[in-house]
Amino acid sequence: MADVNRGERPLSPHLSIYRPQMTSMSSILTRITGNALIIAVIMVVWWLLAAATSAEYFELANGLLTSWFGRIVLLLSTLGIWYHFLAGLRHLYFDAGHGLDIETAEKLGWGCIAGSFVLTAITVLVV
Repeated sequence: MADVNRGERPLSPHLSIYRPQMTSMSSILTRITGNALIIAVIMVVWWLLAAATSAEYFELANGLLTSWFGRIVLLLSTLGIWYHFLAGLRHLYFDAGHGLDIETAEKLGWGCIAGSFVLTAITVLVV
């Protein structure tokens, strides 16, 4: 085997060295919102199953879903759905070969964030 002195080799760069970029943050946020939506789906499916089971069980599930905790989860889920939707449209735009320069990609990332807040506010006001 080759004599390798690992003590003197430089360490690979760590995340703390890099400045967070909008393109990487939006990619990470898309993954986070996608996974977080699983919690909301489980809650809604549980609510529907409780409705199909019995009135007492539905009261329990409905009580949790309409509590302050349930309302926060549903509000954040609405925000996550809109963000995930807009990020998907952004990636379709990228797949068509458009907006691949850094400036446009960053603007589209900020647009996804701003758009998701606006669409969430509209959804809350309408519903």
